[in-house]
Formats: sequence, C-alpha cells, structure tokens
Amino acid sequence: MNSNINYQKLLDMKLSELSEKGIVPTLLLHSCCAPCSSYVLEYLSEYFRITVHYYNPNITDKEEYEKRVKEQKRLIKELPAKNPISFTEGEYCPDRFFEISKGLEAIPEGGERCFRCYRLRLSEAADYAKEKGFDFFTTTLSISPMKNAAKLNEIGGEEAERVGVPYLFSDFKKREGYKRSIVLSAEYGLYRQSYCGCIYSLQQAKKENRI
Repeated sequence: MNSNINYQKLLDMKLSELSEKGIVPTLLLHSCCAPCSSYVLEYLSEYFRITVHYYNPNITDKEEYEKRVKEQKRLIKELPAKNPISFTEGEYCPDRFFEISKGLEAIPEGGERCFRCYRLRLSEAADYAKEKGFDFFTTTLSISPMKNAAKLNEIGGEEAERVGVPYLFSDFKKREGYKRSIVLSAEYGLYRQSYCGCIYSLQQAKKENRI
C-alpha cells in the first residue's frame, strides 16, 4: 500500500485524456450511500455515463439498508447531470459481511476488518463491471475521511487486474470533495448517517457519542 501516490493527479490525467479524445465511456460506480455519492456524481457525470451500483452487505439493519437505498435512488432522480446516471442494486446479503469479519469483530474502525469489507464490495463491483461490459469501475468510498484511500486504490487495482476492467483511481476527499458532499446533502435534504452501516461501526459510534 503506497500512501504517497497522488490519486487525484492520476484521476486528472485520465479525465484530461478522455476529454482530448472526445469520448464518454461507461463507469460502474459502487456507492456506499447517497451523501457520499453526491459530489462524485456531480463531478464524474461530466465525463462518464454512470451506473450507480449499490452493494453494501455491511449494513446490518435491513430497515437502515432500505432507507439508504431509497435516498440513493431519489438523489439520482433529482440531481442534474450532463450525462445519464442509472441505478442497479446488488444482493443484500449481510451474512457475507459477517463471514469476512470473523475474528476481527473487536478491531476498531479503519483496520483489517474494514479492508476486508472494501474488498468484498469492490470484488463484487469488479465482477459486475466485467459481466456487463463497463469501461471503468470505481467506488465512492474514498470521499470519507474515515476511509483509507490508498488501500481502496490498491484493492481496486488488484481487482481490475483480476477481471480485466480498468479501475478509475481516485481520492474523492481531495479538493474539498467531502465538504462539497455535505453542502449537496443539505441542498437535497439527504439522510446522512453517523456510522458506516455495520454493527461494529454502530457500536463504536455510540461509544464515541456520535449517535
């Protein structure tokens, strides 16, 4: 994992290349939630035809999961975009998250359990991107200050090699992307959760009085 790579610079180079060629490729965008996707959609819809892929088996509570899905769909419907944005939903299977979390339940948020969760979601997104013939895939996860962008890009690159679909390297928290997502969330009245979704992050958020 190389934390010295400037992933925003890599993204700038790729977007410049696409603009020079005058092409608008397809992008499968794994989204963790509507608020985090807001800035990413605003930003990348200038350059791609995006399909938001909602696959988050880490969300333990089904009611919470469905609430976040509903907000994601609403944002896509209401957000103006230069190029079309569509939606697809993966299978809701929290048992898969609990399987990859075994033995890591007590690890604080941001550690190995989270890294396994990154791979679970990116691996599924990579498979879907391959199956449906997308030109690129990536995730909104790097917009969060709580998420490790270097690790996300490392995993994304490995999954890209596995399936043969390019990963769009990025760090969406750069250039105040996270701040912009807060502004957009307020503008569209989006439900902003105070934990990532899994039972372990919920427990940690309660300990830290974030809930």
